[in-house]
Amino acid sequence: AAAMPGIDKLPIEETLEDSPQTRSLLGVFEEDAAAISNYVNQLFQAMHRIYDAQNELSAATHLTSKLLKEYEKQRFPLGGDDEVMSSTLQQFAKVIDEAIFRKFLALSSLLQLSSCHAVLSTQLADAMMFPITQFKERDLKEILTLKEVFQIASNDHDAAITRYSRLSKRRENEKIKAEVTEDVYTSRKKQHQTMMHYFCALNTLQYKKKIAMLEPLLGYMQAQISFFKMGSENLNEQLEEFLTNIGTSVQNVRREMDCEVETMQQTIEDLEIASDPLYLPDPDTTKFPVHRNLTRKAGYLNARNKTGLVSSSWERQFYFTQGGNLMSQARGDVAGGLVMDIDNCSVMAVDCEDRRYCFQITSFDGKKSSILQAESKKDYEEWICTINNISKQIYLSENPEEIAARVNQSALEAVTPSPSFQQRHESMRPPAQSRPPAARTSSTGSLGSESAALSALSLDSLVAPDTPIQFDIISPVSEDQPGQAKTSGQSGRRTNPFGESGGSKSETEDSILHQLFIVRFLGSMEVKYDESPDVVYETMRQILAARAIHNIFRMTESHLLVTCDCLKLIDPQTQVTRLRFPLPSVVLYATHQENRRLFGFVLRTAAGRAESRHTSICYIFESNNEGEKICDSVGLAKQIAFHAELDRKASEKQKEIDRVKEKQQKELSKQKQIEKDLEEQSRLIAASSRANQSSGEGQFVVLSSSQSEDSDLGEDGKKKRESEA
Repeated sequence: AAAMPGIDKLPIEETLEDSPQTRSLLGVFEEDAAAISNYVNQLFQAMHRIYDAQNELSAATHLTSKLLKEYEKQRFPLGGDDEVMSSTLQQFAKVIDEAIFRKFLALSSLLQLSSCHAVLSTQLADAMMFPITQFKERDLKEILTLKEVFQIASNDHDAAITRYSRLSKRRENEKIKAEVTEDVYTSRKKQHQTMMHYFCALNTLQYKKKIAMLEPLLGYMQAQISFFKMGSENLNEQLEEFLTNIGTSVQNVRREMDCEVETMQQTIEDLEIASDPLYLPDPDTTKFPVHRNLTRKAGYLNARNKTGLVSSSWERQFYFTQGGNLMSQARGDVAGGLVMDIDNCSVMAVDCEDRRYCFQITSFDGKKSSILQAESKKDYEEWICTINNISKQIYLSENPEEIAARVNQSALEAVTPSPSFQQRHESMRPPAQSRPPAARTSSTGSLGSESAALSALSLDSLVAPDTPIQFDIISPVSEDQPGQAKTSGQSGRRTNPFGESGGSKSETEDSILHQLFIVRFLGSMEVKYDESPDVVYETMRQILAARAIHNIFRMTESHLLVTCDCLKLIDPQTQVTRLRFPLPSVVLYATHQENRRLFGFVLRTAAGRAESRHTSICYIFESNNEGEKICDSVGLAKQIAFHAELDRKASEKQKEIDRVKEKQQKELSKQKQIEKDLEEQSRLIAASSRANQSSGEGQFVVLSSSQSEDSDLGEDGKKKRESEA
């Protein structure tokens, strides 16, 4: 007889990763085990009725045959060989129901000897009831026990991972960290080993299921044949050959099961040895290097979910990349769900709630962001590199013809300022002390046509004639200013994209406004006037027309960071600051009235060290449908900076007033102390004078004989005595 067809197995090699796909497959096997247990219980009850009551042998035999016939109606989740098993059990049912059942009815009146029935009972107990009882009491209970142990180990591992994720980054305690790391190691090892043995038991169950069903039936048939030996003339060779083939098939399945169990046990031993370093939550990167060129990544991450205005919770889920999307899948879910489209997204390291290895992914339009926490530094760096690599591939795969068509369309769109838009942004600027009134324009010009009437300004007065257009990003600082050039060079220093800056704080760390946008640089040129949005519109028109005429479609993509101190252009791949624009120097900003992707701003800088005049440069960018939002953000930053300056001046003025009051209070206290000292001194002098007067009167009474001597001394002697007194 041929061996049984191949059986689906649980992948023991994937137990350490413990992905949701593996858990879903485990759920299918558990459902299959439950279905097997339910079916075996029914089959056991049917066979037990045969064993318990000989007088109900015919009904029990018929019930057994009925259950065998209904096997094909059973829905086993892993029923890969149902066709073979169905045909085999159908043939068993036919033999039992038609041949033996009817022959038993025909011969039952002749077989009255108790010894034959005793032998039948013994054979049924040994060959039929014992195998199915062993399968029911030992194998199925073992599955249930392993399931409970695995569930406990999984819960312990999740609790250990949660405690490890909450380790403080700023206040590290080596003792607590060692205890938590040891807890994670122990729980992960226990879960891995329990899961591997649980998988092995479930895989073995697929073989034991066949043995538990076929072996009792084989024993039942053999007992019946032995019971009916006296009627052997009614048995045919075809039935014996069928039973022989089934016996051979059962032995083949048993041998195949033994080989598979041996292979799985060897796999478990090899995986236990190889996986021992992986039980640590943060393995040594020298032994497990970081792969920075990945384009696919999967693993567990902690996701931050806001539960209130200031409160949040963290949820551990399985994340993976699929195409240009970031997907997540919780345990128990059949498939993953979309988290974010990582097409042209940005990713950076962040500090969040004193947790380690946190990073933030922001969508291309800035409307959606997710803060995630990796388990180890290796995963942390690999996730950041993978998302950067995917975003870079998607952007590089963009069709150049589409970019060219988009730029040409931008050049052909009308440039018409909106009064409401200008008033809106004028209201967001801080009031200037000496700002000349800005002239309004009503131009409706497009590419190839000029304005019919400008209210106060002409196009020549907006942009300097013969001004070259810069299509590459260059520093706005002049070479004549070494001091400022040095500052600009320092702003382009490399920042660490994977964690905290060494010991110095970022210059924008104290800013209360941090907004990041994805922009593409179109060009810049010097302008003569910087008090009206018309200069931005005219610069847009000239730059886009020049790009269309000269077929320049290459654009440099950057991240524009808006803070209360400055505007920064950051390289999305290296996180290096390309340009830094001080916010006070940004004197004008506007977006295209019809093409909302286009926006620009005017930067006012000093022309040279020896000159007092200023140079104005207009920078034009293209964004992802958020030009007006960027202008709003810049206006908000200038408002915040303006109010902060007012608060600072008010605070300094209040401090000066406090210092004056404190000085006056000290002078007053000093004056009071002087008056008190003078009063005390006067009181002492008066008391001394009274004491001297009393002493002088006593001497005159006692020493009356000296009166003549005093008179002889004259006026000088009296003055001397008075001075001594």
